[in-house]
Amino acid sequence: MKPLIIGMLIIAASLLLLVWVGLKIQPLPFPAYAAPAADLTTTPLPKGLPAPVERFYLQVYGENIPVIESAVITGRGKLRVKGITFPARFQFTHRTGKDYRHYIETTIWGQPVMKVNEHFLDGVCKLELPFGVSEGFKVDQGANLALWAEAIWMPSVWITDPQARWEPRDANSAVLVVPFGETEERITVQFDPQTGLVTHLESMRFKETTSSEKILWMNDVLTWESLNGYMLPVDTSVTWLDEGSPWANFTVEQIVYNSDVNDSIRLNGLSK
Repeated sequence: MKPLIIGMLIIAASLLLLVWVGLKIQPLPFPAYAAPAADLTTTPLPKGLPAPVERFYLQVYGENIPVIESAVITGRGKLRVKGITFPARFQFTHRTGKDYRHYIETTIWGQPVMKVNEHFLDGVCKLELPFGVSEGFKVDQGANLALWAEAIWMPSVWITDPQARWEPRDANSAVLVVPFGETEERITVQFDPQTGLVTHLESMRFKETTSSEKILWMNDVLTWESLNGYMLPVDTSVTWLDEGSPWANFTVEQIVYNSDVNDSIRLNGLSK
């Protein structure tokens, strides 16, 4: 009996080791998004912005602000699911200020094990996971916040879209006010006092469809680099207050602006 038990323990340990190693291997990146992009037009930086907001836009864009109608953001990262952190690759498609589609693959040994398709269209979200579908008002509320928080990758939207507005707060933060149906939501945005760049966004969001109250939802920008001729966030993380550490980390590898996403935003899987 002892040799059998020892053999089973060895097999179990070997399987755990294989999984552990597989979770350390990053997948290959998605193929580059190849759809043609339209040229960006610009509009003057508006007057009357809160001081840290104006400084931020001058740092990122200067006096001429690009008008971005769509964005396809592709990269890799990590996602914690049921307590296990998986390598991941992602593609987020936005019609700015209106709709988005999230496609995410989590992987082991570089191979997909879970696929996530999330659509936020016309104010309604449908989150398709391997273990079920989430819908409803609380899901819509969270998706609407994600729509505007993810505009950190095309931050001109926060001043070119008339739906959004800024309110002053203090020398190094301001409040971004965005629409949600017939009401409004507030996202507190913090700026680095040295660089002027955004470091942190936070808002109150429903975590689950069963949540009775909202909880603090935090988005942190870890690094800024030059992309598409502008300083943009490359490494970001997302944290729920009650978890204490990021459940998602995203590293952007490609951003394409102003391509035609009107059809692809409604599909499942990868846009090409």
